[in-house]
Amino acid sequence: MVRDSMKVDYPGLIRQTLPSGTVIYRVRPKGQHAKRIQIDGIPGTEEFSRQYNLARRGVKPDPQKKPSEEALPQSIGWLVHTYLEYLEERVKAGNTSAKTVKKKRNLLAKLIVDPDRKMQVPREKLIEMQDKMAASPAQADAFIEAVAVLFDWAIERKHIKENTARGIKSVYKKGDGAKPWKAADVTAFFARHKAGTTPHVAMSVLLWTGCRIEDLTILGRDHECVIDGIEALRWVPLKKGSAEVCIPLLDPLKAAVRAPKVLPTTYVAKRGGSTYASGDAMSAMFKRWCQDAGLGHLSAHGVRKGLAEVLAEMGSSQYDIMAILGHSEAKTSEVYTRRVERWNLAKAALAKVGKMGLWG
Repeated sequence: MVRDSMKVDYPGLIRQTLPSGTVIYRVRPKGQHAKRIQIDGIPGTEEFSRQYNLARRGVKPDPQKKPSEEALPQSIGWLVHTYLEYLEERVKAGNTSAKTVKKKRNLLAKLIVDPDRKMQVPREKLIEMQDKMAASPAQADAFIEAVAVLFDWAIERKHIKENTARGIKSVYKKGDGAKPWKAADVTAFFARHKAGTTPHVAMSVLLWTGCRIEDLTILGRDHECVIDGIEALRWVPLKKGSAEVCIPLLDPLKAAVRAPKVLPTTYVAKRGGSTYASGDAMSAMFKRWCQDAGLGHLSAHGVRKGLAEVLAEMGSSQYDIMAILGHSEAKTSEVYTRRVERWNLAKAALAKVGKMGLWG
C-alpha cells in the first residue's frame, strides 16, 4: 500500500504524511498484514533499502547514525554535517534543489579533511586553502562562497561568532565564457550526425528553441500545444526563477524530432528510451558528440550563446531575445546585444569621420 499517490517500487511500503507535513515510511512484514515497522531514510538510497529489507523480514532495524551524530561535538566536521543535514531536510520539503546540496557537499568536503578541528576557521587558513586551488580559480571562489554561506547559517544559530570567509577577495577573472557557434559549425555537426540520430535531435532542439542544456532532459511531445492555431512549444525552464517560454514549433525542429524511428517520451533520450539524469550528464554527452564532429572546442552552452548573437545581429532588441530565450531580466540579454550595438555605432562613427576628410 502506498499513500499520497507516490509510486515506490517497494512491496508493503506505506508512505504517510503527518499533519505537521513530515513524511514517514512504514513497512508491512511479509505474511504479517497487521504489523507495521517504521523505517528512516530516503527511498532509493542504500540505507533505506537496508532498513526496508530488515523490516520486510519482521526485524526492527537500528537506524544508522547521522554523520553529525558521529562527529566530534562542536568541531568543523560536526558543523558541516549538521548544515548539510539541514539542507537535506529542505530538499525533502521541496524548498532546496538536490543539485544545489550536491554542489555544496562537494565544495565543503575540502573544509573537513581534518574534521576534528575547531569550527571557527581563521581567515588566513581559508585564504591558504583558496591559494591551493589556484589552478581552478572559479572553483576556489565557489569554495569560499560556500563556506561564507555556511558560516552565515552558523552565526544565526549562535554556533560561531564571526564569518571569516566574508571579505576574502575573488581570484577568478571572468572571460567571455563559452565560444558561440557559427553557421559553419552547425553545418559540420549535422554533416557528422545525420537526421534521425540522437545528436541531430539534440542540436535541433537547442538551435530552434534556444533552451538550456538541462531542458533537453525534459522537453518532449508533452510540451507541444496549439496557440492561436499555430503549433508551439510551451515549458518552464528548469533554471530557478525562469519565466515560461512559448515559441512556435518551427518546421525544421518538427522534422528533426519526428525523424527517429522510435520516438521516446522526451525528444532526447538514451538507448532504450530512458532520459538523462541531469543537465551535467546531458552536457557531457553533447560534448562527446561535438568531439565526434571535430568540434571539441565548442559546447552546448555555446549554441544558445550563438543564437542570441545571431538574433542581435538581425536587429532583435534585448526584449525580443528575452522572449525567445526565456531570460527573466533585460541585463542578461543585454550581454548579447551590447557587442552588436557597439559595432554598429563604431561603423557609423567612422563613416562620419570619413566624410569630414580628416585623412585627406
